Amino acid sequence: MFPLAVGAAPFGLMVGALAAQADLGQWDILMMSSLVFAGASQFTALDMWATPVPALSIIGVTLLVNLRHVLMGAAVAPHIRHLPTWCRWSFLYVMSDESWAMVLRSAAKRKLNAAYVLGVILPFYLNWLLWSVLGVTFGQVVKDPETYGFDFVFTAVFITLVMGFWRGWKSAPSLAASAVTAWVAHRYLPGVWYIFLGGVAGVVAGAIAYKEEADHVK
Repeated sequence: MFPLAVGAAPFGLMVGALAAQADLGQWDILMMSSLVFAGASQFTALDMWATPVPALSIIGVTLLVNLRHVLMGAAVAPHIRHLPTWCRWSFLYVMSDESWAMVLRSAAKRKLNAAYVLGVILPFYLNWLLWSVLGVTFGQVVKDPETYGFDFVFTAVFITLVMGFWRGWKSAPSLAASAVTAWVAHRYLPGVWYIFLGGVAGVVAGAIAYKEEADHVK
């Protein structure tokens, strides 16, 4: 989890810098990061920030960006069902792509317990709060993240997560279906539907491949 937390640092700084550009202070971004805790959604909301705040538009786009969490929650549900209620809800409240991937990978090797789940989500949550607040003060130092390659951090984190689930060529259909669908949706559909549709395509392709493998074993 430590490498992923380090990778989130520049991402948090960029969110803080965007908040400063939108005239938000440290307490504002602290409240936003602690309540929303969703990097992509915060980026989108801050990018749309104006006076007056287009609340309904921000809420709608945020819901669309986070639709993938429905699929993620369904995938992890069988592995956290036995945990105490407070632990399950805490995990789901602060579930990020990184913590979801860590928990799902560990669940494939051993039964999860509350201490492990708490050890995954709490440091990552506090890490995000810290760097997004620091970004309000220090993020302006890096006025153009692309100059230093910081804009690639988000992409690099997701490539790392995807490779962690790589199980040889059996994983290829899901990845290909997700990538192609996301690319087509990004090119031809407005908004951020490509995030959700790419996830759905990957799930469907994975389910079909699993069924064919199960039928072959029989």
